[in-house]
Amino acid sequence: MNAAAANRPAQPIKLYGTTLSGHVHRVRLFLTMLGLPFENVEIDMRKRDNRAPEFLARNPFGQVPVIEDGDLTLADSNAILVYLNERYASDPARWMPRDAVGAARVQRWFSVAAGPLAYGPAAARIMALFGHTTDPTETVKRSHALLSVMEMHLQQQPFLAGPAATLADIANYAYVAHAPEGSVALDTYPNVRGWLERVEALPGFVPMVRTPIGLAAVA
Repeated sequence: MNAAAANRPAQPIKLYGTTLSGHVHRVRLFLTMLGLPFENVEIDMRKRDNRAPEFLARNPFGQVPVIEDGDLTLADSNAILVYLNERYASDPARWMPRDAVGAARVQRWFSVAAGPLAYGPAAARIMALFGHTTDPTETVKRSHALLSVMEMHLQQQPFLAGPAATLADIANYAYVAHAPEGSVALDTYPNVRGWLERVEALPGFVPMVRTPIGLAAVA
């Protein structure tokens, strides 16, 4: 059974994004885990729907995801995770620890998601997905540098911020799981693969659509 929400939105939350985005997936995943009603509003990035005036009114940066929850409009996937947790989770401390050290550990992995993950596995996947002509060698190298750190870290504990899953795992899951789409192999990272399996075993888990590109291409 999915985690019960302490409160329910008056109407389904609108989630603006694309199924191809790991940033959007982390929000969709957490909405599902919390058992919250939501409506997907597909934004076609190839057609630059994210640069349309009506979308820029929601997020001037032109980035997905964006949610609308009643009168609230909120952008940035990690910020949205924090909002959903504090507003709707039956036990917010379950996903964001209340002690100083635990909260700092989650924040550290938010920073990883916005930095090394975004400029490593996520960027390598984007290059392959949109057919960029830029040489991906350095991006793939950065990806493996991150995965090597995660591999050592996950040798000591089952989840990124401690013994139980937190928002840190939700924020980092998708782009690691889909790293092979950017020609970043996971074969030599057994602890990382084990962590992915543990996240996928969480109640309410929903996968992100797989794209047959990079190492995930159909032969």
